[in-house]
Amino acid sequence: MPRNPAPGPTIRLGVSSCLLGQEVRYDAGHSYEPFVAETLAAFFELVPVCPEAELGMGTPRETVDLVGSVDAPRMVGTHSLTDWTVRMNRWSGQRARQLGTDDICGYVFKRNSPSCGVFRVKVHPDQGRVRRQGRGLFAAEFARRYPLVPLEEEVRLHAPGVRDHFVVRVFALHRLQQIFAGRWRREDLITFHARETELLQTHDRSGLLRLDQLVAAMPRLRPAAFRLQYMSAFMGILARIATPAKHARVLQSLARYLKLHVTSGELRLLQARIQDYRQGHLPLQVPHALLRYYGELHGVDELCFPSYLNPDPREVMLRNHA
Repeated sequence: MPRNPAPGPTIRLGVSSCLLGQEVRYDAGHSYEPFVAETLAAFFELVPVCPEAELGMGTPRETVDLVGSVDAPRMVGTHSLTDWTVRMNRWSGQRARQLGTDDICGYVFKRNSPSCGVFRVKVHPDQGRVRRQGRGLFAAEFARRYPLVPLEEEVRLHAPGVRDHFVVRVFALHRLQQIFAGRWRREDLITFHARETELLQTHDRSGLLRLDQLVAAMPRLRPAAFRLQYMSAFMGILARIATPAKHARVLQSLARYLKLHVTSGELRLLQARIQDYRQGHLPLQVPHALLRYYGELHGVDELCFPSYLNPDPREVMLRNHA
């Protein structure tokens, strides 16, 4: 757990209450997850939610299953066959609307939960075998209302690649929310877009080209329409997975700004570190740190400007968390 995370604007994450140690599960227990309750809590303001407890299903309570179709499952008591679907869907809509006022930038849900599971939740069809293709009722409603918010499950965050992708998108959405807060100006958006270009290139170059075209068309669009289109396209690009090859291509592109400032030996060292990263021998932060160092040492604006090389310190600490 980090002791002194760098300060910055508050960023809020939704989280299943049981992951914080709250005894709200069906058996009156919890599912305490240290990475969520300790590490993420040190960097973010966590907003806990337990759909089943907050709905009033009781603690302890009967377990429930998702039954019927994958696309529109029902939530039914395992033994009593009590149908909670209408009540849960109504509550989910109300709670999701409340969360909309919190500027949630990410959400960590409890795996396999019929209310909170995001991926491969069991659905018991009326006939045939159980299908692991469902999504918890509250998680589905939240995702429908807030399609730009990154969603994850606590177990998946133990995979470094999944965790890194989630963290990048959380901080990116926070930056988006900030740039569009209040009365935003066209010139501010253009500056923001320029700062984000390298990050977006590591995820989807063709998507970035389409986003460039949208920015060029900004004067012809109503502000509200542009905001919606830009945010959707921006987060859509980041939903694509960044690969070492894509990162290396962007790093090589940034390295060209150093040719007039560093020695040939220093440039060869940088190129070697980029190649080592691409081959999986070094983490990304090594060529990142070297580029930042040379950029700051020689005052190279092109290296001090991009968010890709100069992210929020909290993002750096989280992405480097073992």
